[in-house]
Amino acid sequence: MTPDATLPLTGERTVPGIPEENYWFRRHEAVYVALRDRCAGALVLEAGCGEGYGAGMLAEVAARVLALDLDPTTAAHVARRYSGTAVARANLVALPVRDRSIDAVVSLQVIEHLWEQERFLRECSRALRPGGTLMLSTPNRLTFSPGRDTPLNPFHTRELSAAELAGLVRDAGFADVEVHGLHHGPRLRALDARHGGSIVDAQVAVALGGGTWPPALRADVESVTVEDFVLGSADVDTSLDLLVLATRPVASTR
Repeated sequence: MTPDATLPLTGERTVPGIPEENYWFRRHEAVYVALRDRCAGALVLEAGCGEGYGAGMLAEVAARVLALDLDPTTAAHVARRYSGTAVARANLVALPVRDRSIDAVVSLQVIEHLWEQERFLRECSRALRPGGTLMLSTPNRLTFSPGRDTPLNPFHTRELSAAELAGLVRDAGFADVEVHGLHHGPRLRALDARHGGSIVDAQVAVALGGGTWPPALRADVESVTVEDFVLGSADVDTSLDLLVLATRPVASTR
């Protein structure tokens, strides 16, 4: 897949097809792959679709995918590039769907960008049918911005730990809340060691320094695949990213 020049790489979202961006793209794609089967035959709302590659992937198995993004350039790009999805511009704290009309809400690497996180989660609950599923990922505050009250990423408003994320989801009325963590697998741990202990820090150093990519680092970043990440419920507090799975209770009246 080649990048679309009409959708610039701003740092706020990841874009497929860019060698230097491949680590971040595969890190995000790994979670979509893990969730894909859960969306089979479902009416799926993706809240904050970004470039649209995830919505396109889910549309291959879902009954229908409605992809939402507030940015007009992004929404136009998704509609043009991923014809299997329905696309709309929307504020995520006012989802443009009827109550209890959606089987699954997917929102990956989005909630950390929102000011009204609690309101967004209540909207997700409202949109889901009883028994419907929320699937939401976000960077783990404990490892993404360690020792800080404010995020390192200038596009993030509030990052969350596993306990904080689970608490917000439960407070929004969800049940059966599970939190999983995304970790580097064996090959990525070897690449960490090769690049001074962290391939992520090595990439950030190049970006902040504005220098040329070392050929070995660029080659290793370009080689990353979704199989290099491991998603599970162990050691969640040391994970890179968090994934919460939750259900709207059948008896809910919200």
